[in-house]
Amino acid sequence: MQGKWELLRFSLLGSGSSGNATLLISQQAKILIDCGFSFVQLQRRVAQVGETLSDLKAVFVTHEHGDHVNGLGVLSRKLGVPVYMTEGTRDALSPRLGAIAPICCFEAGETIVLDDIQVNSFSISHDAADPVSYTVTSAGAKIGFATDLGHPSQLVRSRLAHSHALILEANYCPDMLRKGQYPPKIQQRIRSRMGHLSNQETVSLLSDLLHDELRQVVLFHISENNNCHDLVHRLAAPVVAQHTAQLHLAQQDEPTPLFEVGP
Repeated sequence: MQGKWELLRFSLLGSGSSGNATLLISQQAKILIDCGFSFVQLQRRVAQVGETLSDLKAVFVTHEHGDHVNGLGVLSRKLGVPVYMTEGTRDALSPRLGAIAPICCFEAGETIVLDDIQVNSFSISHDAADPVSYTVTSAGAKIGFATDLGHPSQLVRSRLAHSHALILEANYCPDMLRKGQYPPKIQQRIRSRMGHLSNQETVSLLSDLLHDELRQVVLFHISENNNCHDLVHRLAAPVVAQHTAQLHLAQQDEPTPLFEVGP
């Protein structure tokens, strides 16, 4: 019999502007959130954490930007697993992805149940057609997942509350963005309420979401050009220093460990 810390497992297989995918595993189901890597890359990264894609149940898509969907078409055609997304996201997908079937559309706010895993969607603010993020629950364990959002709304906060693990975007440092090579138009997009979360916004959100049963915090989607991991860690570590939660920063080029969380 599996112990309580094996109720829900997850690994960020890679995170950043070159590709994003997160593997989540309950006792009966295995899913992906986003698929921004090639099938070969995805297989390699899954194998690095001791898993395979052979029993994948579904893929859940946050939005249509390439770093979140570039590998979706090939994965769909090879494995034939259902791909869940909003209608707006489906209609905005690039035709370069090729055929994707079956696509299962839902409205933001809906819940999808697969075996013993429950995936709850909620709207986020981002410059995409109809973007969502998710919480995933199983046997009392809850993972809160939020990326590519320019504003941590009250809805976002309420959906992420009481998670046993938090996976949060920490995209950019305002000073690095301002002094960097991005043109003003792109800088404005990133900083806007339809862009991304800065380090300070993420740290503030994390501080608000702390509670006694939070066990794991993973910060991800850290910009390679406008942020650095040392800075993110320096800002976030004091927030969890007197807390039971463990802090981890996801990388672009390799997966995180396979974390285990439970109630």
